Amino acid sequence: MNKKVGIRRLTTGVPGLDQLLGGGLPEFSFNLIAGTPGCGKTTLAHQMMFSLVNPKNKALFFTVLGEPALKMLRYQQQFPFFDIDKINDSIRFVNLSADLLEGDFARVLVRISEEVKDYAPSFVFVDSFRSVVLSGKREARGEAELQRFVQELAMQMTSWQATTFLIGEYLLPESESSPVFTVADGILWLSQNLHHNSMMRKIQVIKMRGQAQAPGLHTFRISNDGIRVFPRAIIKDGTPPASGSKESTEEQRVPMGIPGLDDMLGGGLPVGYSLLVVGPSGCGKTIMATEFLAEGVRRGEPGVIAAFEKSPSQLLGNKKLYSLVQAGQVGVIDTRSLDLSIDETLHDLIEMIKKMKAKRVVIDSLSGFELALAPEFSEDFRGSLYRMIAELTGMGMTVLMTSELEDRYTDLRFSPFGNAFLPDAIIVQRYIEIAGQFKRAFSVVKVRGSQHSKDICLFDITDDGIVIGAPLSEYAGIMTGRPRVRPSPE
Repeated sequence: MNKKVGIRRLTTGVPGLDQLLGGGLPEFSFNLIAGTPGCGKTTLAHQMMFSLVNPKNKALFFTVLGEPALKMLRYQQQFPFFDIDKINDSIRFVNLSADLLEGDFARVLVRISEEVKDYAPSFVFVDSFRSVVLSGKREARGEAELQRFVQELAMQMTSWQATTFLIGEYLLPESESSPVFTVADGILWLSQNLHHNSMMRKIQVIKMRGQAQAPGLHTFRISNDGIRVFPRAIIKDGTPPASGSKESTEEQRVPMGIPGLDDMLGGGLPVGYSLLVVGPSGCGKTIMATEFLAEGVRRGEPGVIAAFEKSPSQLLGNKKLYSLVQAGQVGVIDTRSLDLSIDETLHDLIEMIKKMKAKRVVIDSLSGFELALAPEFSEDFRGSLYRMIAELTGMGMTVLMTSELEDRYTDLRFSPFGNAFLPDAIIVQRYIEIAGQFKRAFSVVKVRGSQHSKDICLFDITDDGIVIGAPLSEYAGIMTGRPRVRPSPE
């Protein structure tokens, strides 16, 4: 009978990173943290190190022609993960610059081995390993000697009873010929991209032996709290998570809070559906969203709203919404930061949903959301939005989105961006001219898998909210200039 050897997974202490790694770092693994200058490699290494170490599991941190330890710690101590009590108690810093400058690779290797033997660490970090390679090339040393040193160091690190990390500045093409990439058990690749004056940092798990990692590029930020990773929403097997729940939730309907609207939707909006409300500026999209949230609160269903077109003060100028937020019944996502990502917004939404135990979500509006996104996300807005909505509805959330739609009066569109296929239901609001006045009208364009009204109805916005009026067909005589002909009673 075969028995598998269990490998303990270590929690990194970096929010979101363990999810990318497939549950954490394999104990005794040999890992490479690589990327371009300034992308956060050293900060990531320190955040993991301070989280992992304790008096029984110590760490050695070697600096090789990189920043002196004193200068490095001066900046790292600004982060809350930094613990001064762990310095010299559980963490030892060793500077190898002098050994390397004397030009003896073998001496550097011996020094590292001796320090590891004497200190018996559970974790070993070498920063910046890339400096060793560059130093060798500057001194015109033999390429064979340099490659041998790299291989020997890597092999030694894999043989130690420690979890080890090499940190270095690498360009992607160089990785293809470097021996260290071959023997590494795990490779974390960090990058930062500047596009149209917007900066976005990405992390990719290129390799992690023995466990399934999350593929692709994922957003991360370096804030005053350190590094936080925002795993990308991934639809498994190309199928949205909510696809298996539509039929089971169709009979459960969510009241909208506007008299008459539930009937037009065929009994309310099915639970777990996404609804897109589109229309020109001032037609009442946000008011409809507010009524949706207020109805949820009346039924014991807290809500969350992410507003992208209005500042928090403008948003809370809506008295009804303000009272719901003040009472702690509706949570508001702060979207004022620049260069947003879909991943980060989804992360904030999910955190707020769990905190509020929310059942309803409002995104107001998609137009403002696209403008707030970093360029690389706005370029693939449809695909990113698809993953986001699939994730939310897969959690059982009922989602209402609004979107600005230019009213051209001469044609009829159901959504901007060509994304009418995304939501399960669509309501279109319009302005129409009747007897020399602009009137508001709306219609239910679709409710997936459900019967719904085909009428175009007028509506007004009053102090009590939205009031739905008569179908537009009642005004046929006014619109044509001829009285409507009704069948004779006989």
